[in-house]
Amino acid sequence: MSDDTEHPAPQEESLFEAPPMAEQERMCEAILFATSEPVSAREIEARMPHGCDAAEALVHLRKRYEGRGVHLVKVGDAWAMRTAPDLGFLMQKETVETRKLSRAAIETLAIIAYHQPVTRAEIEEIRGVSVSRGTVDQLLEMEWIRFGRRKMTPGRPVTFVVTPHFLDHFGLENARDLPGLKELRAAGLLENRPPPGDMPQMGEGDEDLDEETGEGQSELFED
Repeated sequence: MSDDTEHPAPQEESLFEAPPMAEQERMCEAILFATSEPVSAREIEARMPHGCDAAEALVHLRKRYEGRGVHLVKVGDAWAMRTAPDLGFLMQKETVETRKLSRAAIETLAIIAYHQPVTRAEIEEIRGVSVSRGTVDQLLEMEWIRFGRRKMTPGRPVTFVVTPHFLDHFGLENARDLPGLKELRAAGLLENRPPPGDMPQMGEGDEDLDEETGEGQSELFED
């Protein structure tokens, strides 16, 4: 008589055992030193043997580098090796000189960083003057800002947000780590600026119009 009873299939056991955590740390370390851009834990784990936990290994590795000449820092959802902030002066001879941002660009960048996601109209309302195409194009070219989701309002205007490149440049993990008013004043970024309540009057008398065409940045908001 045949036995028609179904038997559960035996569970497959992994043929490979995950490396010790110390070895996983070494793997993460090697990947991070070989990459020029911040890399996410998921991307790191995809390169590691089966069963590895890159997220846990990165936490251990970050502690291991505390107090060293280089630090493991988190940039948004990614990780990167960076020179310790107090040793940055050693790299001054190797820094690349970049063009200085205009007052309009600094104000626009600050508004996006503190109010993101924010539309062009909202930026102009806060600044009190129009935003030129060149100002936003410069920030986009530097990869410090990018287009965000369209706002669910009439016309569905596009929004702007800061990028991981912006966070990385200023040594921030996320936008919540941006300095407050006290730190901005200490850095001279709010010198001769009106108080927060008068923000809409910033730049009054200093129209930020497109010198070439006199047009705004409307094309950035077209479908």
